[in-house]
Amino acid sequence: MPEPVTLQPGATPALAKEAGKAATTTHAHTGIAVAQKLRAAILSGGLRPGAKLSERTLGAELGVSRNTLREAFTVLGAERIITRIPNRGVFVARPSRADVEEMYRIRRVLEPAALRQDAHGAARPALQNALERAVDRGMAARAGHDVPGMAAANQEFHALVVALARSPRLDTMMAHVQAEMRLVFHALAGDPAFHAPFSVSNAHIFAQWKAGHCEAAAREMDGYLQQAQAHVLAAMPAERDGLP
Repeated sequence: MPEPVTLQPGATPALAKEAGKAATTTHAHTGIAVAQKLRAAILSGGLRPGAKLSERTLGAELGVSRNTLREAFTVLGAERIITRIPNRGVFVARPSRADVEEMYRIRRVLEPAALRQDAHGAARPALQNALERAVDRGMAARAGHDVPGMAAANQEFHALVVALARSPRLDTMMAHVQAEMRLVFHALAGDPAFHAPFSVSNAHIFAQWKAGHCEAAAREMDGYLQQAQAHVLAAMPAERDGLP
């Protein structure tokens, strides 16, 4: 049984730092604000997948009531970042292989479609420079064997691809999917060989799109996502029955 998480110095520094800031902000004790603090700690790796979230400990260290904390848990549960297990408690989500397969099914709908939608270049003035910067950051991180840098640039690139569709609702959907993906990538963060090929693929897809070959870019993105799914599933640790 995982031990309840604590925010004492040295345990979860990202959240401990945010907790200190909370006392100075007007909205620090709202469920949404607490959800933001917890989300930041989870997605930065300060709270690891499978960690148990103790209402008593978190409430005391964040200075909020259990009701407020439960509001935050409801928000994060809807985003699939945390999970509640009856008679056991609340845990940081540990996405399963089935979850990963679903995430990539969603991405294979969103990302190629966004590339195809921009066939006439309508979104290019606003997003081309941002996409190019994301590609350049990914390649620089690859050259420097900077694994977190590659992962961050990769996430930014794919979020910007979906932004080509110019739909705030799709942007929100992609943000939720990417948050779940980050939980998966925490287990893979130390392997530079995992992220490096994706930086190169992003650069090639961007070059196709920039040249106006949107259909080719979309087809390449679909193949890329199929390959990425296979690599992620192969790299995931074995699942353990009965754990979140």
